[in-house]
Amino acid sequence: MILDHLKTKSTYKKDRTSEKPLRSILKTVSWRIIGTIDTVVISWVLTGQIETALAIGSVELVTKMILYFAHERVWNLIPFGK
Repeated sequence: MILDHLKTKSTYKKDRTSEKPLRSILKTVSWRIIGTIDTVVISWVLTGQIETALAIGSVELVTKMILYFAHERVWNLIPFGK
C-alpha cells in the first residue's frame, strides 16, 4: 500500500485539486502575520529601538512569505503522508 502510494506520480492538476494555490497563499499570509509580530517583538527587545524592529520585520515579512509559499507548494508535490 505504501509502495503503491509512492509510485503514484503527482501532477500539477492533481496537486491543485488536493490543495488549491489560493489556500497556500492564505496560509502563507496568516502565518507571516504571526511570524512578523514575533520578529518585531524580539527585535525590539534585543535592540531597544522600535524603528529598527519594524525595519527588520518588514524585510522578513516579504522574504519569508515567498520562501514559505515555495516550500508549501513543493511539499504539496510530495505524496508522502497524503
